[in-house]
Amino acid sequence: MEEDIKPLLVPVGGDESSYGIMNIQFNPEDFKCKRPFHVEPTNIVSVNDDMQRVTDEASAMNKRIHYYSRLTSPADRALIAPDHVLPAPDEIYVYSPLGTAFKVDSCTDGYGKNSSIVTIFMIWNTMMGTSILSIPWGIKQAGFTSGIILILLMGILTLYCCYRVVKSRKMIPLLDTSNWEFPDVCKYYFGSFGQWSSLLFSMVSLVGAMVVYWVLMSNFLFNTGKFIYNFVHDINVTDIVPGTNGSNKVICPSAASGHPPQNRSVMFSSGNDTGFELFEKWWNKSQTVPLYLIAILLPLLNLKSPSFFAKFNVLGTVSVVYLVLLVTVKAAHLGIHLEYNWFTENDFFVPEFRIQFPQLTGVLTLAFFIHNCVITLLQNNRNQENNVRDLSIAYFLVGLTYLYVGVIIFASFPSPPLSKECIEQNFLDNFPSDDIMSFVARIFLLFQMMTVYPLLGYLARVQLLRQFFGNAYPSIFHVLILNIAIVGAGVAMAIFYPNIGGIIRYSGATCGLAFVFMYPSLIYVISQHRAGQLTWPALIIHIFIILLGLANLIAQFLL
Repeated sequence: MEEDIKPLLVPVGGDESSYGIMNIQFNPEDFKCKRPFHVEPTNIVSVNDDMQRVTDEASAMNKRIHYYSRLTSPADRALIAPDHVLPAPDEIYVYSPLGTAFKVDSCTDGYGKNSSIVTIFMIWNTMMGTSILSIPWGIKQAGFTSGIILILLMGILTLYCCYRVVKSRKMIPLLDTSNWEFPDVCKYYFGSFGQWSSLLFSMVSLVGAMVVYWVLMSNFLFNTGKFIYNFVHDINVTDIVPGTNGSNKVICPSAASGHPPQNRSVMFSSGNDTGFELFEKWWNKSQTVPLYLIAILLPLLNLKSPSFFAKFNVLGTVSVVYLVLLVTVKAAHLGIHLEYNWFTENDFFVPEFRIQFPQLTGVLTLAFFIHNCVITLLQNNRNQENNVRDLSIAYFLVGLTYLYVGVIIFASFPSPPLSKECIEQNFLDNFPSDDIMSFVARIFLLFQMMTVYPLLGYLARVQLLRQFFGNAYPSIFHVLILNIAIVGAGVAMAIFYPNIGGIIRYSGATCGLAFVFMYPSLIYVISQHRAGQLTWPALIIHIFIILLGLANLIAQFLL
């Protein structure tokens, strides 16, 4: 009877130290530390091999727990279910709407099960993206020496801002923020403006990434199809662009015009010229291939759950490792071609410092961008006290990978006879379509991007539609309209502006202004001010960081 008179509203502190599987807070000795939970079918993992059907009693229990969990906002977590509606410690199950349940046999210490090694490489794999293809071009735009310095400085700066994101939840007093994401922190400090602006900039990063993916997939699909057609029909085709001779040929596609070429090639072998011309007419990089992708990717975007594609995430690691191998092999054959001129430019080399350096900082802002999901990734770390160390190691590995690829491609680019200005925004475009290693790289990247693209679309759908409709899949009509708009943006860019360096710069500098530079700095300053611990040096440093982000964005539109 004593338990029955206890109030339902119980203040929740932040001192619980035991966390169970899938981040479910659990302490068998204290029922009040348990939380109502619900796991979607796509997120359920087997705890043991025994799968049981949910009984009517268990189903009713699950509905009662759901009722309590919906009485207040998940962010507030001020209302917890009373003891008499929670199962006993040995009867805890993860329930599925599909009618199955998995018994939780044991709990693990820490937030999640991932070791530090897994966490580090998970962050590395998440951060490594399409930006790696534009790093050599960015170094060319900034100058070799200043490019290396900028990669190091941007890595340190974005790491510090990411550290501020990780610590932002713990600076909020009197509230349990263990389940908060960074947008929740922004909402706490800036109200609805913080909530909606964080949504806007997050959508910019997602849609920007999807547009870049569409442009690159069009590029990779075009070159792959061209390679296969020429190989099957035994056609020897030479691109009408300047290039080196020999087995390790390097070309300069942008030499003939101010933009990448489309289908400028000539056939030297005998055969059906009409058939080849017809192929080039219907297999065009900018006019037809971007449209062919619609038939493949638009249906995949409309799937309710992209869990199937998540199984191919390992392809990202394989692709990056293969790119590093490709760069190493090409450099071994091409040799090193460097000449140091600090401010003067000649026909083959660029100065060590160039005024276009903000183009590299724009690329690097997106290349080091993980700030909107770093809290989620680190929550799965088994040893939470190692979060800062593991994050720092991951950033070091990412920066090392970017430096290696960028420096090796720039240094080994054959100058003379080609100018360093020939380095393309996608460095794979500097290798002809009949290059075997580049063909394999394009195949890897094409398949990887075609599996990641639906995942990005799902994230965009969840963030946007849930805000407006409270449901990530309100109807097939709403989802289809959103996906058509996203696909249309990708097709338009692939046809009219296939400039991945520009797209990466603009989207990186835009979302980076909010998530990388402005919000982490402002939140730190406000929290320190409220605690009475703000100092003038700290205020000046963080205002300077915000100004750097603003200058980075403005510079992208001036160059």
